[in-house]
Amino acid sequence: MIKVCVCGGGNLGHVVTGVLAARGDCEVSLLTRHPDCWQQRLVVTTPEGRKLEGVVGRITANPAEVVPNADLVLLCLPGFALREELLKIGPLLRSGTAVGSVVSSTGFFFEAMDLLPETTPLFGFQRVPFIARLQEYGHSAALLGYKPKLFMAVEQTDDKESLRATVEQLLDVPVVLLASHYEVSLTNSNPLLHPSRLYTMWKDWHEDIVYPSQSLFYEEWTNEASELLIAMDREFFQLLKLLPVREGSIPSILDYYESKDAPSLTRKLRSIQAFKGILSPMKPVEGGFIPDFQSRYFTEDFPYGLRIIRQQAERHQLVVPIINKVLAWGLAASQSVSPA
Repeated sequence: MIKVCVCGGGNLGHVVTGVLAARGDCEVSLLTRHPDCWQQRLVVTTPEGRKLEGVVGRITANPAEVVPNADLVLLCLPGFALREELLKIGPLLRSGTAVGSVVSSTGFFFEAMDLLPETTPLFGFQRVPFIARLQEYGHSAALLGYKPKLFMAVEQTDDKESLRATVEQLLDVPVVLLASHYEVSLTNSNPLLHPSRLYTMWKDWHEDIVYPSQSLFYEEWTNEASELLIAMDREFFQLLKLLPVREGSIPSILDYYESKDAPSLTRKLRSIQAFKGILSPMKPVEGGFIPDFQSRYFTEDFPYGLRIIRQQAERHQLVVPIINKVLAWGLAASQSVSPA
């Protein structure tokens, strides 16, 4: 029986832990900062209304209690937490234990290759395997959407196929092996998707502006956001041409969302069922709502998503003015109550 250690107790941590625990053919442990808030029986609701229930073997904040016995360690963590977690688990890993991340676009491979032994197999996904939402912390979560297949990169092992097959079995979804970690580390998913919407919503915001309600992030998506997203995607693909990335391994935004232009992309994003009801990152104040510049949308997608893309562009002397403009605004926003 394979032993899996999940690191992280956020939305994805809940769903990934619950899905694996419900299988019954693997032993799942959880490394979290708040073990006392968890119960061992975890419930995950699927889009079809099914309830997946499973028992988590050990829940702890001490990596020494779970990492040394793991065959596979799976990080479900934001970008800012990756380096600290890798430093904690690195000395405890057994030879051959694979370490992976559900999110690769926030620097996982770059950090792991720097911090972990060269003999540690590494894997990461191009896009997250599930759309996940926490319901009751430590008790239940909702799996809002699946991917029909997962694209994964594997590094630092000669037996990439074995690791691919293991992950495919665990998540019960076809997994396609990509050629390079660049094909998952650089993505036009959240690092471009979220900033394009945030910038067009709030680039002109100032402290005197209070909104009467909390807007819907996707269902009120605009053509302006789609146009900016497409423009950033063009710069992104200019970068890909300079890197060891196979043509077609990363679909364009328009191809991925089966759209032909900004208006059709807007219609598509507004209509995706798994995106229904997702609110914009805002916080209540007297009289209404203002942007929450300390939300994960800002603290994750700008400094640990979009900035990685910009760093690669600089390294290859590629000018990306639109990405630069949006990134500069987002970084300023996360450091100040008023980025204007």
